[in-house]
Amino acid sequence: MDLKQIHELIKIINKSNIGEISIEDKDGKVTIKQKEEAVVTVAQPAPQVFTTAPQPVAQPAPAPVAAAAPPAPAPKADNLVTIKSPMIGTFYRRSSPDKPLLAEVGSEITPGKVVCIIEAMKLFNEIESEIKGTIVKVLVEDASPVEYDQPLFLVEPA
Repeated sequence: MDLKQIHELIKIINKSNIGEISIEDKDGKVTIKQKEEAVVTVAQPAPQVFTTAPQPVAQPAPAPVAAAAPPAPAPKADNLVTIKSPMIGTFYRRSSPDKPLLAEVGSEITPGKVVCIIEAMKLFNEIESEIKGTIVKVLVEDASPVEYDQPLFLVEPA
């Protein structure tokens, strides 16, 4: 079984509710398991870290005018959806250096629209949106490493 086939299996497992799969052929054996408990544990603290970043604390201190800005995002934060990384790799916002950004703040996205690319083991994986909405914030810098289940984008559902 080659690396591309293993990668496709991982994609299928991530999109399904299969907990574990083992495949054996003449070349060897591959077992893929989903970490359901880790997803639940990691998913809760991660959005809080990004939604309660130091920015709101810094804005009210300089002037009363800035204090009017944080209340607007605060109610929206309750209904924001987080697009997370399905794998470990390097996050890219463009399909190639000379192409436009795949998704930026204010972009309208629909299910199936490619929002970024994650390179893992020399494979470039297109990450598609599973929801319809508008991107409110990009949480990762271009060409930076990402972890499994790390928040990448905050989206306001449509």
